Amino acid sequence: MHSHHLKLNLSKSDLLPLQLIQNSAAHLVLTRFAHATPLLRSLHWLPIPARIQFKILTLTYHHLKQTVLSYLQTLVSPYIPSRPLRSSGARRLTLPPLHSPSSMSVQEYELIQDEDESCLRKYRKQCMQEMHQRLSFGPKFGCLYELESGEQFLETIEREHRLTFVVVHIYDDEVKGCDALNNCLTCLAAEYPSVKFCKIKACNTGAGDRFSDSVLPTMLVYKGGELVGNFLCITKHLNEEFFAVDVEAFLNEYGLLPEKEFGACQNEEEEADVE
Repeated sequence: MHSHHLKLNLSKSDLLPLQLIQNSAAHLVLTRFAHATPLLRSLHWLPIPARIQFKILTLTYHHLKQTVLSYLQTLVSPYIPSRPLRSSGARRLTLPPLHSPSSMSVQEYELIQDEDESCLRKYRKQCMQEMHQRLSFGPKFGCLYELESGEQFLETIEREHRLTFVVVHIYDDEVKGCDALNNCLTCLAAEYPSVKFCKIKACNTGAGDRFSDSVLPTMLVYKGGELVGNFLCITKHLNEEFFAVDVEAFLNEYGLLPEKEFGACQNEEEEADVE
């Protein structure tokens, strides 16, 4: 409670770095770019100033109910006016003094530090769990799919989950770079199983005249049925000899890949650090 009281007295400019960190965490969990306010609301996260006030009010309530730790009971005391007032029965409390570590007992200081560290670890663990759940939604693919027709192409785009990225490579076996790009996408499909990677020959799209050899290989990226990435002759953006990591970096530069999934299992040492 003592540390939250200190934060309550901080100015908006002092709290701004904390708010920016929380906003970034919300973008990371939801893996989409939008204004921070609706993202925080959808995650049921209070903004930093409101969270500080909520924490203090919650601890104050438990103090009045005498359900907090003993060291917190000593930090807050009832307000006793020097003379009888009408507000004497309002159950007001006196603000805790701003102690420095040297003026507090070692036990009190260590308890406060332990509480803050414990809350931070629990918050970090909760964020990681929520992030993992967000990244684990929907079907898993894990391979490069061959689309045989324009109808199958449209069906693939329209029927996938609204949060699923669909990457389509339009290629021709005779065009330089198409085979290498297919190999790269095969590797990325294994690393990003929540992304659907597909390939289709230009002559099978039903719009072969639009995809001449001069614009191949072409990579189209869809999300929620909408085109979010359109890269004609994508090899012009890559080195003459390119690999899966180069294609991955290119897509990440445009925000067209989700975060990689975390392993579900942790060793005992990692689990102990979180707890």
